[in-house]
Amino acid sequence: MSLGRKEDEKNGLLARLGVSLADWSERWFPDAYVFAILAVIIVAAAALLMGRSPQKVAIDFGSHYWDLIPFTMQMAFVVIAGYIVAVSKPVHRLIETLATIPKTPKTAIAFVAFFAMAASLISWGFSLIFSGILIKEVSKRVQGIDYRAIGAAGYLGLGSIWALGLSSSASLLMATKTSIPPALLKISGTIPMSQTIFTWQNLVMIIVLVVLSVGIAYFSAPSAEKAKTAEAAGIQYGDISYPTGKPQKPAERLEYSPILSLILVALGVVYLAYIFATKGGLAALDLNTYNFMFLMLGMLLHWTPRNFLHAAAKAVPATSGVLIQFPLYAGIFGIMMGSGLNDVLMKFFVSISNHNTLAPIVGIYSAILGLFLPSGGGKWIVEAPYVLEAAKQLHVNMGWIVQVYNAAEALPNFINPFWMLPLMGLMGVRARDLAGYSILQLIFHAPVVIFMLWLLANTLPYLPPVF
Repeated sequence: MSLGRKEDEKNGLLARLGVSLADWSERWFPDAYVFAILAVIIVAAAALLMGRSPQKVAIDFGSHYWDLIPFTMQMAFVVIAGYIVAVSKPVHRLIETLATIPKTPKTAIAFVAFFAMAASLISWGFSLIFSGILIKEVSKRVQGIDYRAIGAAGYLGLGSIWALGLSSSASLLMATKTSIPPALLKISGTIPMSQTIFTWQNLVMIIVLVVLSVGIAYFSAPSAEKAKTAEAAGIQYGDISYPTGKPQKPAERLEYSPILSLILVALGVVYLAYIFATKGGLAALDLNTYNFMFLMLGMLLHWTPRNFLHAAAKAVPATSGVLIQFPLYAGIFGIMMGSGLNDVLMKFFVSISNHNTLAPIVGIYSAILGLFLPSGGGKWIVEAPYVLEAAKQLHVNMGWIVQVYNAAEALPNFINPFWMLPLMGLMGVRARDLAGYSILQLIFHAPVVIFMLWLLANTLPYLPPVF
């Protein structure tokens, strides 16, 4: 038996398929911004076919372009706050300790996959940076790791379960009355997180997807002989730097002192205690509160204003995709509302659905639309009016429809590079480097997710909206 054949058998079917997909994606994968522009063009074309004039379509697009600015800033701060916490020295030391556990390439890739998903339940922004640092530290200690496979493993939280966790954009938005667009608020009212991410049905989804993802990551990892390592590809993983030195001037002493940070954190803790007490625990967990908690934690972990500001400056470039692309999603929303396309879609969903089939149908649609709108919150603004109206008319639990969206819209993240940007920056790789192994995950995830959305929808009663 030849050496090449022995290596193929050693790698197994999943590993061979993963390598093939990785090689293909390196040649053919486009940029995320292209997907967003295509979405604008497709929705505008649909509006024109419905009889909307070109001038009115342009006005709908431009007049709504800035509608999501508050939400855009909230999402940018998810990235910034997550980055600040992940690169703090205490968290970095934790990552270095964790990196000593895996001993082989396969276990290293599965290990990164698990912690990427676990971290994404806390914050998708934190997960990307945490995973990137973990990849760097693990790769220092374990030889023969395929950088494409481990990079895709570090991205798994964003392609599977992040939207089922605490930073779920749609769940947080629906629990935040001031963030919900008025037209949507009239349909659904507010939906507390006790009806979305804090349900046993959501926990079942998380457990199944974590087991599935880690298993695929392990069995698809190529052997050391077949691996394309970062060193062989000439890739230098980004490193974390910390400010050094001592204050040279009296004015700099406060920058190096923890006093100011501790005062701010103390004020923040008092406020958080008040807000959780007055709003009744989980009801206080909205986007603003969530970001505030992470920023306070970041201040505490970095200890001094100088360290905190250094981390914040490093985090800002990772928000460029959010800042540039979210206005496009608002423009799409404007075109859909102005042309009545949202009403057409709502009636279409009602016509092809019933109480038992709405959940999987919405899931399939959300996954397809996610190819063009790679945004958990921005895309929800587009979809929510008609899918929640359909759920209300068919008496389907609207909280579960939010989770249907959360689970399904994460699927196209496996092949849409938008949310890969912070991880790619830290690793020094391109989206096409990670897409092959991400696509492999998608092949298994899609049918499992759609089936669970249908199955678990039957366990929840319809609840009328609360305004």
